[in-house]
Amino acid sequence: MSIQTAPSATTTSWAIDAGHSLAEFGVKHLMVSTTKGRFSEITGTINLDERNLENSSVDVTINVASVDTHDEKRDGHLKSADFFDVENHPKITFKSTKVEPNGKDRLNVTGDLTIRGVTRSVVLDTEFNGRGRSPWGSEVIAYAAQTSISRKEFGLKWNVALETGGVLVGDKVKISIEAEAVKQ
Repeated sequence: MSIQTAPSATTTSWAIDAGHSLAEFGVKHLMVSTTKGRFSEITGTINLDERNLENSSVDVTINVASVDTHDEKRDGHLKSADFFDVENHPKITFKSTKVEPNGKDRLNVTGDLTIRGVTRSVVLDTEFNGRGRSPWGSEVIAYAAQTSISRKEFGLKWNVALETGGVLVGDKVKISIEAEAVKQ
């Protein structure tokens, strides 16, 4: 299936509202607890064809330098060449390749996720959270999406072996996205 590159007459375009959207992640630390973080600088567009959801598309860019784990030293390490290598790979991108309805108010959004110059196909389990109008007259929609990835598959291989066995940083990364978008 081919995704449209430009909105059609039945497709509406929505700009992701960075002030009301975020991408969070969680990864095991010391094999026992979960460390969470977020990216606060997100931009993108949702082209929505409500008559035929399969013709919809999503295009998102995340500024990796906006990573925040509530620990300045750890954030600096995540920005380094050991992890995201912000100097050479300042953006994470997601471009949908397929949108499939999956029950009431649910979608499977498949797309190309690029982290650190490595692109892999992922499926976002996506839920439509609703539609509304802001006090300033803007029409908004909201979605929540989840997936998990192997960080090693994206070149994020840095780790430290623990004396007790296992590693400092787990491989599986759980990703959770909350996106609000404004009709253009």
